[in-house]
Amino acid sequence: MDGESHKMGYLGATSYVVGNIIGSGIFITPASILRCTDSVGLSLIVWVGCALVAILGALCYIELGTSIRDPGCDFAYICYVKWYSIAFSFMWVSVLMTYPATIAIIAETFGQYLIEGLRQYYEISDEIAPTAQKLFGFSLLLMVTWMNFFSLNKFAARFQIVATAAKLISCMVIIFTGFYYLFVKGWYANLAAPMKGSNYRLGDLIIGTYGGLWAYSGWDVLNMGAGEIQRPRRNMPLALLSGILIVTAVYVSINVAYFVVLDVETVKSSNAVAALFSQAALGSFASAIPFLVGILLIGSLNSNLFCGSRYMYAAARQGHLPACFSCVNKENESPRVSVFAQTFLAFAISFVGDLDALIGYVMFGFWAQRIFTLVALIIIRHNQIPVHPEAIRMPLAFIYLFLAITVALVIIPIFQEFSVTALEQNQWITSQASPSAQWDSSSTSSSSTQNTSRAASTDGIVVKSTWFCCVIFDAVPDLKPGVSVVGAIPPSDSAQRLLPKVARGRGGRRGSISSTSRISEDSVPDLHSDEKNIMRRNGSMTGLRMILPGSLVDLIGTTDT
Repeated sequence: MDGESHKMGYLGATSYVVGNIIGSGIFITPASILRCTDSVGLSLIVWVGCALVAILGALCYIELGTSIRDPGCDFAYICYVKWYSIAFSFMWVSVLMTYPATIAIIAETFGQYLIEGLRQYYEISDEIAPTAQKLFGFSLLLMVTWMNFFSLNKFAARFQIVATAAKLISCMVIIFTGFYYLFVKGWYANLAAPMKGSNYRLGDLIIGTYGGLWAYSGWDVLNMGAGEIQRPRRNMPLALLSGILIVTAVYVSINVAYFVVLDVETVKSSNAVAALFSQAALGSFASAIPFLVGILLIGSLNSNLFCGSRYMYAAARQGHLPACFSCVNKENESPRVSVFAQTFLAFAISFVGDLDALIGYVMFGFWAQRIFTLVALIIIRHNQIPVHPEAIRMPLAFIYLFLAITVALVIIPIFQEFSVTALEQNQWITSQASPSAQWDSSSTSSSSTQNTSRAASTDGIVVKSTWFCCVIFDAVPDLKPGVSVVGAIPPSDSAQRLLPKVARGRGGRRGSISSTSRISEDSVPDLHSDEKNIMRRNGSMTGLRMILPGSLVDLIGTTDT
């Protein structure tokens, strides 16, 4: 009974679902969805439809999470049926595109909210606003990158509490203000003809749905802690249904509040819709909303950079990416090379398209991967592949229905919105054409002179890049046992001094680069992580403690069913 008393009950699991889903998305995507639907009513239908998709997906992922207890979410599920090349391809896309694009979205949105906030005090012309918002976003990203070069444990934990408070206050202020004007002041004009001007073009609706699903991301959070929930067969489905319904009510209420105060064209004009709302409805308190949302976005950016860099580090550590990306500073355990790489990629991707296009890139990659994950689940069920004995089984009809929806979300944009999907498709094809899923040359066998020459050339690049990163970032490669950087360390004394003594004193031999894991493998993030998905995969409540005071977490953890 002692073990059960420390597990989350129904209320605790529900509160975690709600807190995990509601994040920066609700302050970023309302304008994106409206630009695709062109009407108040259709945009609200998209929000509700995305909630239904999230519920269905969450139920399917409960079976996956309780059947396959390995960390890595979709990556682990695909590897479970031995589709290693497909898993590697999506890992490649996530590292090079999905995580950096998410970081770019948040940085770009921060710049927009800051510009809207400053416009209340300074005159900023429309000509310089786009450049200014990019500069503000880049400045924030550089600052967060610098902080991630050092130990962030205490800073991140405390700042996540501030960011969560900002999120809750912003939501409550917007909802209460909008409903005050609706029911007390009688502002019904913008809601009088909700379906007027609706755009039913299928491709646009799918892209709009991507925006809604991005706001609902995090519905798979209970996968991470199935072992920490009392009576999981009962409480997990109920908590998911209750939590997503609560989130849906919050999201729809916020959107209704927006439309009570702002007309359709005003909402479509800026992604910083909460800032426009505050200017129109809050008077002297108007500057508070952009400030609160800005704090939330800083927290989101920090946790996304944290997750993206750790994912890249984990892939390099296992030999799936060049060893230089596994380099860790020995004093603060920061994977500095991966942090820098994610920042650089985010800078580059921010110039590829506008905010709507970036969200499309991210969500297309996510949902393309889910097709293979669901097919893997169906194969596991039909072939009766052994899984965890305490797996929770869902009706096959749910899995097939979710698979059909997922296929539609991926296939339709390829034909109707090809520009949005082309970049992800190119990344996937490139990953298939890469030298191999294993950059560790010790596992590469060359049967011909040409292959040997190519392998030697690749090895040379990997060695030189790794040593360059060791010097520039004051870091050392951190690889799993059996994975080597390639070849031997140059025998000179100066080269040997580049490696900390600890790197050679824990089983490593002089003349080779080897190291012991510095970052807990339990902290490897899954493919869908953002500011809401940083709980450790071992089912602990560490993630919850990062966003709520410890006493409240203890109270939730002991909640009775």
